[in-house]
Amino acid sequence: MSTSTVIGGKGQNEDGGETLTLTFDDNRLLTPLFGEHDQHLSIIEDRLDVELTPRGNHLLVKGSSDARRGAKHVLDSLYERLQDGMEVGPGEVDGAIRMVDTGDGPSMEEGVKGQVHLKTPRRAISARSPLQGNYITALLEREMVFATGPAGTGKTYLAVACAAAALTNGEVDRIILSRPAVEAGERLGFLPGDMRDKVDPYLRPLYDALYDVLPANKVARGLEDGTIEIAPLAFMRGRTLAHAFIILDEAQNCTAMQMKMFLTRFGEGSRMAITGDPSQVDLPAGAKSGLTDAIDLLGGVEGVNHVSFSHRDVVRHPLVARIVRAYDDAAAGRNKS
Repeated sequence: MSTSTVIGGKGQNEDGGETLTLTFDDNRLLTPLFGEHDQHLSIIEDRLDVELTPRGNHLLVKGSSDARRGAKHVLDSLYERLQDGMEVGPGEVDGAIRMVDTGDGPSMEEGVKGQVHLKTPRRAISARSPLQGNYITALLEREMVFATGPAGTGKTYLAVACAAAALTNGEVDRIILSRPAVEAGERLGFLPGDMRDKVDPYLRPLYDALYDVLPANKVARGLEDGTIEIAPLAFMRGRTLAHAFIILDEAQNCTAMQMKMFLTRFGEGSRMAITGDPSQVDLPAGAKSGLTDAIDLLGGVEGVNHVSFSHRDVVRHPLVARIVRAYDDAAAGRNKS
């Protein structure tokens, strides 16, 4: 944790604010904290409207009172992460800023103090928004969690990360990942190969998430011995899935009957995550999405939790958040007319 002092007098800003000095005890952590060529400091300066000046193991913070306070909380949280042996990159910097720079979330102190970390065999993952923190907590504590929202909010990735952590810790015996094999508005024709070759293109995002949180040899071994199973939704019928972490991705493309079939596969000692974006339904015209139907029906059922993300929670490139917001605004305008 850094220590800080306030320099008054000549250190005052034009708005009457003062300069805050942060002192970091471990010089070895300064390079990953500040980033290559001070990249991380530049991100904080741009996002929080502060001026950061490194001087040895001290960092001068100039800006308004709120901006200085926000920068201090961001840097303290990143420094603590490094002290705990975790990595810090631009994504972690962005996440720390989001945890304190939200108008409708927790206070700065609560945001940093309540930041949720999840350790997987390949990396330590931190919530990059308050709602992501709520989602990880729900995945760890609830038996069944629905997550809805636009692309880039971490719905699938965090669910796979929690599944990997649960498997590694012995909380479940296997991971089962599923998706409905629905084409996104285009016909792919007859794909060559065996059944796995035919369905792999639909399930590739799940493979990508797995390889990011588990070593490649463990994924390969798990796919061979059944510890990790990736299958289209149609293969779930008639099964009872016990002691497993089960994830259904792109669930907006399930029909109501398919969703009921999937949810009733739930077995003893299992946990289930259902993710999807209700704004991107690829079902035939007139067909109701099983995702929205299930959320409406199960809203008051004990053990079921629903986390709803918005464009503010998009953690990909900032342009993605702006694109999502533009589409949402256009849809809202059409609904009013």
